[in-house]
Amino acid sequence: MIPFLEPFDTTETVIRAAPIGICITDAEGRFEMVNPAYCEFYGYREEELLGQPFTLVVPAADRARMNDLHARFIAGDSALEDTQECEVQGKDGRPRSILAKAARIHDGQGRVKKVTFVVDITERKAMEQRLAYLAHHDELTGLLNRRAGLDLLEEEIRRSRRYGTPLCVANCDLDHFKRVNDRHGHAVGDRVLREAGALMQATMRRHDHVIRLGGEEFLLLLPGVPREEASQAVERLRAQLASTPITDERIPLTLSAGVAQLAGDEPADALLERADRALYDAKHAGRNRVQETADARPVGEPVS
Repeated sequence: MIPFLEPFDTTETVIRAAPIGICITDAEGRFEMVNPAYCEFYGYREEELLGQPFTLVVPAADRARMNDLHARFIAGDSALEDTQECEVQGKDGRPRSILAKAARIHDGQGRVKKVTFVVDITERKAMEQRLAYLAHHDELTGLLNRRAGLDLLEEEIRRSRRYGTPLCVANCDLDHFKRVNDRHGHAVGDRVLREAGALMQATMRRHDHVIRLGGEEFLLLLPGVPREEASQAVERLRAQLASTPITDERIPLTLSAGVAQLAGDEPADALLERADRALYDAKHAGRNRVQETADARPVGEPVS
């Protein structure tokens, strides 16, 4: 029995039966009591925890900070500690996420103790992170999705105008992609899209952006280069894709692209419309080619 709970043996029974993790630590932060739910959550036996510092379940990088928080709470006046969201680790080393709420109590000799209640939110945090990721990324390819890509385009336009640097976009479309789905099935089609997206990212510059607009349509943002250089970069991508059979089925794949450079004070939708017209021209001319638009005094290009 825990000495400072002797008059309240029912309290100890409740603590041990609680479905959430509960621990009691002394003023120095050593475990004096852990209930079964706490042990099960962290993967330790009770005897492995008792007498050990509570930072045993805290990642090494956070131990100094958590020790400081513990000391300040023990020395403070508040009987309750604010609920905290913490990253912890079990005996197996796996990271976990918890909500921790603590209260300060005193034993029969007036010594300060800290009782901490732990709620496992690992799955909830993972779901939140997944939803945050999907808000900005295409689930199939991992590329930026349409919404995030268009927001990024607006940022690049503002940057282009602020610093007077060129900005180009390229609308790209995988040629005859419907045939891939018809001949090989949608599962293979999905692998083709993933591998094509990965190839695009690997081929373009590190600070270019590859966006999946939907289906087999992709958008490239190429900041800092004029139209001619952008067209050359997209042409290298076209040639790389055309010479690289995709997936285990070794499916040949080509793309058509339309390149446009930001001009004057045109809005993003006008820039995209010009790139889309150039893409249409590339398809109309036979596909597997890069077509560029003639721009009127693009941003970053001096007036002659």
